Amino acid sequence: MSIQTRTPPPAPGEADTAGRLSTVDRFLPVWIVAAMLLGLLLGSFVPGLNTALGAVKIGEVSLPIAIGLLVMMYPVLAKVRYDQTHRVLADRKLMITSLVLNWVLAPAFMFAMAWIFIPDLPEYRTGLIIVGLARCIAMVMVWNDLACGDREAAAVLVAINSVFQVVAFGALGWFYLQVLPVWLGLPATSADFSFWAITASVLIFLGLPLLAGFLTRTIGEKTKGRDWYEGTFLPRLGPWALYGLLFTITLLFALQGGTITSRPLDVARIAVPLFVYFLVVFGAGMLIGRWLDLGYAKTTTLAFTAAGNNFELAIAVAIGTFGVTSGQALAGVVGPLIEVPVLVALVYVALQARKRYFAPSPIFV
Repeated sequence: MSIQTRTPPPAPGEADTAGRLSTVDRFLPVWIVAAMLLGLLLGSFVPGLNTALGAVKIGEVSLPIAIGLLVMMYPVLAKVRYDQTHRVLADRKLMITSLVLNWVLAPAFMFAMAWIFIPDLPEYRTGLIIVGLARCIAMVMVWNDLACGDREAAAVLVAINSVFQVVAFGALGWFYLQVLPVWLGLPATSADFSFWAITASVLIFLGLPLLAGFLTRTIGEKTKGRDWYEGTFLPRLGPWALYGLLFTITLLFALQGGTITSRPLDVARIAVPLFVYFLVVFGAGMLIGRWLDLGYAKTTTLAFTAAGNNFELAIAVAIGTFGVTSGQALAGVVGPLIEVPVLVALVYVALQARKRYFAPSPIFV
């Protein structure tokens, strides 16, 4: 499951896990937890760090974090075999199931979790609902890659999520924060969402690395051939995805380190519904994919794209709408605090499920 050493898969999208893992990959959860702790320490004890990190922004996202996200995304998208995307689009079961999980079941489940676990804390509740609406377009590529999911399917599903995010985020926010609570006799939350802020986030954090990855593979294969590209170039490029991930996690937690450490009970109450959400949605994706006989690679991609959330977008929307010190923004920041270690653990769960419950994938020509 190594970002660094994975060789081209025998079937498109599914990687071979044979071979020795690098030290970085073998202790991946340790490095991620260390990055989170480092970020918390930096945010709590380095005066003026928040101001420095937020001095230059792309939209509502700090420039250093934006760079980390781009560095994280580019190597993963450079691995995608774009000439195989047609088979993903032709898989109607996968497409329809992903849309239902991502845009109907998952947001509705997060809405339920928010009201069940924190009905008395409206700011945090609203923040959680916003997290549930922000479907993952970034880190899910890393989790999917580590779990030997289908890279081409992940790229297509992430692209679809991006389009739906631009078109539907504002409408769904209005529905879940204003309309549905009234129907259920619950208090409504008023919020305005910036269409352009969402569009910019999608174009920057998905569009740029997607274009770079496509051009890199196209030019690399034409000039050097696929064997050189996948056997020589990708192993050298691959580690940067993990470096970008660790860098991004460190900065995200540095920005809210003081808030998180000063309000531990609030963080704990926000964390519980998030924990339940990630486990249940991921488990539902795996069970549904196996029931539909999608095969391990596509099933894993389905589960991770449904369980993952775009916390960068959720944080940006919460800050832009409610303010940087709001409870809504804190709920967004707690998202990766729970999501990162849980989804890393689920990578191992998926790989174990592969051995026990999934037959080898067929070879596509």
